[in-house]
Amino acid sequence: MKFKKSLLALLMGSSVALAACGGGDEGANKPKEDNNNAGKETAAADGEAVYKQSCVSCHGENLEGSVGPALDKIGSKMSEQEIRDVIKKGQGSMPPNVVEGAEADAVAKWLAEKK
Repeated sequence: MKFKKSLLALLMGSSVALAACGGGDEGANKPKEDNNNAGKETAAADGEAVYKQSCVSCHGENLEGSVGPALDKIGSKMSEQEIRDVIKKGQGSMPPNVVEGAEADAVAKWLAEKK
């Protein structure tokens, strides 16, 4: 019975982690935008919005944790750079680079403020 529960937990966690990663190329056939990147930069700079789009399924809507650990006080345990490193390299069942670049920086900065 315990083995079945462990297996079920592993499968559920893997499913959620894979779902959080997304498909990746939904914009591949989209025409390139003009040189107006203002909206893109604003979205990338909003750590909370990126979190809600990419991280909430594992870490909870209120940072309370779910499949992944709670992050509501992560800033008191880890620096912004340490958080960025976890986002980049992954940790435990979290895959690396769930978000990248400016978005990862914004999420790390936002989470570092949670104390």
